[in-house]
Amino acid sequence: MLDGGSGEARCSASGCGATAAHALHWRNPRIHSADRVKTWAACDEHRETLAAWLRSRGFPVTATAFGETVERIA
Repeated sequence: MLDGGSGEARCSASGCGATAAHALHWRNPRIHSADRVKTWAACDEHRETLAAWLRSRGFPVTATAFGETVERIA
């Protein structure tokens, strides 16, 4: 999520206002095809927590540096 004032991306973890260093690209395979990619921003502290939450629901996840894009999630 982008901070409207500074233009920096902020972590998607609830209550966290840290600058995002990572992007978590994911999809819900029950309703989206492989080319439908959603992205959450994550700081260093919350990268694994957010990715684990997504994986626990059966969502495939790919992590990259923030700003990199992913075309498909298998």
